[in-house]
Amino acid sequence: MADHAITDSEAMGAKAEMTHEEVVHLAELTEEEKEVERKLRRRIDTLIMPLVILVYLMNYIDRNNYAAAKLQGLITDLNLTAQQYETGLSILFVGYILMQVPSNLLLNYMGRPSLYLGFFVCAWGLVSALTSQVSSYGGIVACRFILGLVEAPFFAGVLFYLSKWYTRKELAFRMSIFYSGSLLSGAFGNLIAAGILSGLAGKRGLAAWQWLYVIEGSLTCFIGLVICFILPDFPDTWRLLSPEMRAVANRRLAIEAAEADIDEKGGGSQFYGLRLAMTDIKTYVLAIAYMSITGASGFQNFFPTLTGTLGYNDTISLLLVAPPYIFMVFYSLAHSWASDKLSIRFWFFVYPIPITFIGFIIFMTTDSFGPRYFSLFLMNFVFAQNGTLYSWIANSLPRPPAKRAAAYAFINSIGNSASIWTPYTYYQTAHGHYHIALGVCIGLQALGFLMALFLYFNLNMLNKRQERLENEDLQLTPKELQRLQTTAEVEGIDLAAARRLQKGFRFVL
Repeated sequence: MADHAITDSEAMGAKAEMTHEEVVHLAELTEEEKEVERKLRRRIDTLIMPLVILVYLMNYIDRNNYAAAKLQGLITDLNLTAQQYETGLSILFVGYILMQVPSNLLLNYMGRPSLYLGFFVCAWGLVSALTSQVSSYGGIVACRFILGLVEAPFFAGVLFYLSKWYTRKELAFRMSIFYSGSLLSGAFGNLIAAGILSGLAGKRGLAAWQWLYVIEGSLTCFIGLVICFILPDFPDTWRLLSPEMRAVANRRLAIEAAEADIDEKGGGSQFYGLRLAMTDIKTYVLAIAYMSITGASGFQNFFPTLTGTLGYNDTISLLLVAPPYIFMVFYSLAHSWASDKLSIRFWFFVYPIPITFIGFIIFMTTDSFGPRYFSLFLMNFVFAQNGTLYSWIANSLPRPPAKRAAAYAFINSIGNSASIWTPYTYYQTAHGHYHIALGVCIGLQALGFLMALFLYFNLNMLNKRQERLENEDLQLTPKELQRLQTTAEVEGIDLAAARRLQKGFRFVL
């Protein structure tokens, strides 16, 4: 071990006379490479982002058509009690959570996101379509549980997938664009469902809610097939990229990560990545932060019910759902663009919290239309936090990819666990104030603030440690030397150059 250290030191010493231009080249892209990067980014944005947004839109529509079906005869036809309906709502997330970690590890190991994600998109579309044939409480619970199993690979898988294409400074805005798919489904899903249901109720012997499942499930299956054939896997295997673009795609991620973005060879690296994720405190802090905003945004499952307390008929209540979501689509994009531009995560995660507090309190304490409807806009500020948190996850969890894949899955599992129990908190009180449910939302947002505060100080400490490691006279440990060796081999440079890549890397605060 000592001989190894001496050899590495000699190698680094031999390259000590590198020119300033060579050092700069190692730490950042050249002007020519930056021009290639701009073309690469446009190509990624015009193909990958529209596809994942479209699938996420269908993901939320398929998941939330259960609420739309409730208003169109599902409860009557299946003889469901209120508690049985809530169980059907929450059971989806039990299956969803069980599949998260094994799915993401398998995705990273397979290395074919197009086929893996496309297959599961087709699978959940098929399950959704077949849900139209259930005739009992047991049937709907079984279908919802299976739907959770086959939906699980998509969300955490896409977060991991996008982190293989975009840099830290690009992620927040793209994550917000991606998340806009769910907001659009909230805005228009119920309206689309109303159009389908009003025109097809009773046709061919099927109830309105059955047609809803058949049509939306079939459309999802078609989109899944498109994903299989069109979605590129990774830069190294995308045939539409020139060799120059592939090299820049890999190099820009290696530069900002301070090491190559690859796993050790062999399937065992997936379990090693899982162990790395489970022994990093940031994984747990981010998981609890995500759970807090997922639980606090649970009102979205009851949004038509909340607008129904404003005193209008069902049609107008459905129309009133759309404006708060449409507003938040545009606001969250501006919010995340600013977060990326300023390279700030903490403050952009925290400032929406007191705004949501005001919204929850207004809804719980007033009865007139104006203040209550305005409160729904304020409550929706919780969705602005999502894009910020998704990119903060990518920024805070270092390589290798196996660790990042496992961490994404675990965080998404814990985050969505709130969706199992929060539906049971929506007890209707006088005038539909929902004191218990919205009080829980306030408590969860406060918990999210504490997690963000802890993460801020933890990352600040790690940045100071990274600053210390930039001292080239500092003796490195065997593990640090091994990591440098891997980076050097992938980038085709020597150990001295690989160590220079460490310069400038910082966690985003």
